[in-house]
Amino acid sequence: MTRTPRPVIYIPLILLSLLTLIFAPRIVVGFRDESRAQKSLAAGQYARAAESYEAAARRLFWRNDLWEQAGLAAQNDPAEALRLLDEAQSRQPLSPEGLMAFGDAHYALGDQDTALSYWQAALSAGYSSAGLYERLAGAYYILGDKDAEIEALRGWLVYHADNAAAHYRLGLLLIVQSPDEAFAELETAARVDEGYASVFQTLRTALNLALLEPAPAEKLVIIGRALGLASEWELAADAFRRAAQADPESASAWAWLGEAKQHLGQNPLPDLDKALDLQPDSTLIRSLRGLYWQRQEKAEEALLEFQTAAGLEPENPVWHSALGEVYAQAGDLPPALAAYQQAVELAPETPLYWRLLAVFCLHYSVQVEEVGLPAAQKAVILAPNDPVMADTLGWVYLTLGQMEDAEKQLLHALEIASDFASAHLHLGMLYLQGGQRELAYGYLLKARDLAGSDVIGQQAQRILEQYFP
Repeated sequence: MTRTPRPVIYIPLILLSLLTLIFAPRIVVGFRDESRAQKSLAAGQYARAAESYEAAARRLFWRNDLWEQAGLAAQNDPAEALRLLDEAQSRQPLSPEGLMAFGDAHYALGDQDTALSYWQAALSAGYSSAGLYERLAGAYYILGDKDAEIEALRGWLVYHADNAAAHYRLGLLLIVQSPDEAFAELETAARVDEGYASVFQTLRTALNLALLEPAPAEKLVIIGRALGLASEWELAADAFRRAAQADPESASAWAWLGEAKQHLGQNPLPDLDKALDLQPDSTLIRSLRGLYWQRQEKAEEALLEFQTAAGLEPENPVWHSALGEVYAQAGDLPPALAAYQQAVELAPETPLYWRLLAVFCLHYSVQVEEVGLPAAQKAVILAPNDPVMADTLGWVYLTLGQMEDAEKQLLHALEIASDFASAHLHLGMLYLQGGQRELAYGYLLKARDLAGSDVIGQQAQRILEQYFP
């Protein structure tokens, strides 16, 4: 069988010339657009670079890669990046960098699920970078996928071994399932950033105590309480939940789970009731229930719980000071004063209870000079290097109009701890009363900036708005 030869197509020279004349200018301009885009990109002019890449892509129609380049350049305009990368994806598969950028655009526009799917696709395609792992860790944190977050954090730390926040978060996530590894991560965080040192000490102590506890449920309760002290209530709740699963008869596990749920905005009462059913004579459970009712502003129920705790441990000043607080919040001041005084009688060498008595007198204008002042002075004698005690005494002097003594104590508080917001607030109030507006303004501003949105910061802000509009 013979094969028929293909006909040879001859393009006349004149036609070839005409075709060249038609397309050559378009091609030249397209390459010029691409060059312009590269220069704009190097200069940080991303929007202009994106426009030039798109123009080049339209002229150099066989260069599908230019659409992705345009999308990558449009990083500061998520909607535009989404449009360009969508066009690029319709023409050819995106590169791993393109997949990550496409995920960023979706995330910026509020579509977190699609964003995560593209970031995962970039990782599956073999792309690896600190930025990608950081994005994945954040996404898994939002989703509550702790195992996936752990792996993302490990990947992130390959690129940034000195990232204290990542070490800290990884340590927290590992604290229940792998205490030894958690300890190493938390220790690294504290070494890299001293800001983590105090919380590391708290968690280290908890880990050491947990190692000495033979009961698995109680180990988890100890760890959960430490996480609560670190304000990591979601992780604390997980530890308490595991403790309750390990030992359903553990009243402390159910009680602490209820406490954690309160901090997470969840209903704790079923867990607190479960704890009470299991161990009605526990002061721990009674106190946690008392705190719950106190937060609900149910003074009668809170009083019942703390009175029961005080009856179980009549020599414990904690329950008497708690009773004082509940009586005061209910407006019943005489028994509140008596309860605080009972606390200091039971623990006369503990400055905390003397301070609580003084603060009660200040807040409710109850015998400030007769009771509050001696209490604050006693607290300072017992703890001369504690800025909280010095500030409280300065506050009492300020309330009584003894300005020289107040200034001395408040400045002493700042000598001990220069960033103590409460002392800055009280000094601002003192100088404002003395007509030293410039000094007052500086201290009030410092108090607001240090305290942020807490009570001290809010009070400083109100004074600033009133006197320095």
